[in-house]
Amino acid sequence: MRTRVTASLLLALALTGCRDVPPPDVEPSGPPPRLAGTPSYDAGQEPASAVLPLVPATATTLTVTDLDEIRAQLGVPDLTSDDPMADRSDFWRRAETEAPLLAQGLLRDDNSELMLDYGFTQDDVDWEAHFTGPDGSGYVLGFREDLDMTAVSRAVRDGVGPLAGAEVDETEHLVLSGTTADGAESWATDAALVGLVTEPTEATYARRGCVPLADALGPDATQQDQDAVLAEYDVTDLDPLDAFAVAFGDHLATVRMAAGRADLFDRLRLADDWPATPAPAFADGFESGVGDPATGRIGYSVPRPPIAARLTLLETLPFGVCDEVVPIPEPSGL
Repeated sequence: MRTRVTASLLLALALTGCRDVPPPDVEPSGPPPRLAGTPSYDAGQEPASAVLPLVPATATTLTVTDLDEIRAQLGVPDLTSDDPMADRSDFWRRAETEAPLLAQGLLRDDNSELMLDYGFTQDDVDWEAHFTGPDGSGYVLGFREDLDMTAVSRAVRDGVGPLAGAEVDETEHLVLSGTTADGAESWATDAALVGLVTEPTEATYARRGCVPLADALGPDATQQDQDAVLAEYDVTDLDPLDAFAVAFGDHLATVRMAAGRADLFDRLRLADDWPATPAPAFADGFESGVGDPATGRIGYSVPRPPIAARLTLLETLPFGVCDEVVPIPEPSGL
C-alpha cells in the first residue's frame, strides 16, 4: 500500500504562500525544452508520475485516479473482487459522493461478465489513467500486483467491453490502449510536465498548455459572461502557461505550475469574480485559495470533492486560462 495522502502534504502550501508577498522577478522564457533519454514505466513511482512514459507526446490532457488511495481514504484499503458484492457496491456509492473521481471506473459496466467469465472486476484495478489529444485518446489500467493477469489477457483477447483492442503487460500488471511504446516521445520527456505530478494524490489532472477563456467559463458561457470577467481583469496581461496540474487529496487541492510565476496571484484572484452560473460554479468546488509564486502552487480547500472533480474535467478553472481573448460565437438557434 502506498503512503496515504495527508493534509499536511497539501497544506504545506499555506505555510509558504501569502497573498501579500510580492511576486518574484522572472525573465521571459522560450518554449520549454524536452528532457533527454528514454524513460520507461516504473511501478515504484506514484501512478501519475509512473504513467508519463506511456502517454504520447501529442496528448493534451491526462487524468489519473488512484483507486487504491481512495479505498484507503474511505477505510477499505484491501477491497478487491474477492469481497462481497455489497461491500464493493458500498465503496462505489461512497466514492461517487465523497471522492474526487476523475474516472468512474472503465470496467464497471462489464463487472458481471468479467467476474463470471474471467474472475476479476474493476475492483482489482489499483489506478486508472486516461489521456486525450489531437491524435486520439487512450487509457492505462494498473491492476493489483497479486492478480493473475492471464485472465485479464483472455478478456482482452475476447474483446470484452472497453478492453477490445487493448494490450496487456502481464509483468507490470497493466492494460494499455493508445499508449506510446517510445518513452522518448512521451510526456515523461516534457520538462514542463514531469515536475508537476510527483506527489501522492487521490486523483491528478494534468494539462499541456492553458485553457481558453471561453472554455474556463463553462460549457454554456456567453459573450456577456466573458465581457463581465474582462471588465474586472485583463487576461492578456497574464504570462503564458505551458502546463499545470491539479492534485486532489483529503478535501484539498493543489494546483501546480512552473516555479517563480509572476502572475500567480493574478491567476488566483480571477476566481473572485468568476460567474456563479451555470451550476456548478467554481466556488462550489474550490474555496479559500492560497498562492505561493516561488513554488508556482495554489492551494484550495475542497468541501465537495465530486463537484471539484467535475469542474476540473469540464476545465472550469479560472487559474488555468490563456493570455488571449477569442470572442464567443452567438448561439445559432439550430
